[in-house]
Amino acid sequence: MNWEEMKIDQPTVMTMLERSMEKDRLAHAYIFEGMRGAGKKAAAVLLSKSLFCQQKIKSAPCGNCAECRRIDHGNHPDVMLVEPEGATIKKAQVESLQKEFTYKGMEAGLKVYIVNEADKMTASAANSLLKFLEEPESPTLALLLTENTHFMLDTIISRSQKVTFAPPPLKKRTAIYIEKGFSEAAASLLARLPDQIAGEYAEERKDWIVHGRTLVIQLVEEVHHRPQQMLLTIQEKWLAHFTDRKELDIGLDLLLFWYRDLLAVKHKKDNLAYPDQVDKLEQDALQMSEREVAQRLQQILEAKRRLRANVNAQLLMEQLLLRLQEGS
Repeated sequence: MNWEEMKIDQPTVMTMLERSMEKDRLAHAYIFEGMRGAGKKAAAVLLSKSLFCQQKIKSAPCGNCAECRRIDHGNHPDVMLVEPEGATIKKAQVESLQKEFTYKGMEAGLKVYIVNEADKMTASAANSLLKFLEEPESPTLALLLTENTHFMLDTIISRSQKVTFAPPPLKKRTAIYIEKGFSEAAASLLARLPDQIAGEYAEERKDWIVHGRTLVIQLVEEVHHRPQQMLLTIQEKWLAHFTDRKELDIGLDLLLFWYRDLLAVKHKKDNLAYPDQVDKLEQDALQMSEREVAQRLQQILEAKRRLRANVNAQLLMEQLLLRLQEGS
């Protein structure tokens, strides 16, 4: 992705970075925060290129000069990328970064380091990085990328300028999960969940989201066409799958997505959460007015609020399904 393409996806972020460079007022450390697929890493690489490019036009790097190519290939002496090794970024990785930059500190010019998934630093790695932020051996620019700022040290956050990336379009997020090997059906749901939750179930419990989706489709079918069966499904299947409050909240989200799809179908919109269920959605949409669908969405949102208030899970779900079935 080039600078102009990134400006289309993230106009606020890229305009801010452009102005900071034009005025020579870049901060010494940035936290790029945003959802998966928002372009944080691509923006960090582009910014690095812009600082070293030999043929840039205003702030936009050319992408073809020796400096740009070296950054692309990961072998530029003054630009380093740190990624998690396994599940975490370890202290030794940060120390290696510091050592590398200390060796090069005698050379004139800026050093840039990009820490991808910075929230995955161990406590010791984060403390080492904090010291490096406070006492760099040479002029440095730190670009810390994260989907979960709240997992980072407050002291690192306070010493950095936070830059928030706009969420990527749903189609782009869906494509990311399809590339990871999910079906379009599962990917379209994961794309709608918050990154922290979607990442956990995409990486560790792939079958869980697929089975939860199947339960939602079954439950909605029973609510509208076989109400005598729905309470039994809650007792025997739903509560056995969505076992704690966090999972119940995800289950309610999956249910919410179904009724949002009903509204989308009514308005002839595509990009559905349940793209393989168009026939069922169209049938249900014919039987409900827009007001009735909106009412059901409100009932699910109210159930999510009550869940946070520690209402008994079985009672909450039974009451919700009766309201959905009655439409009141």
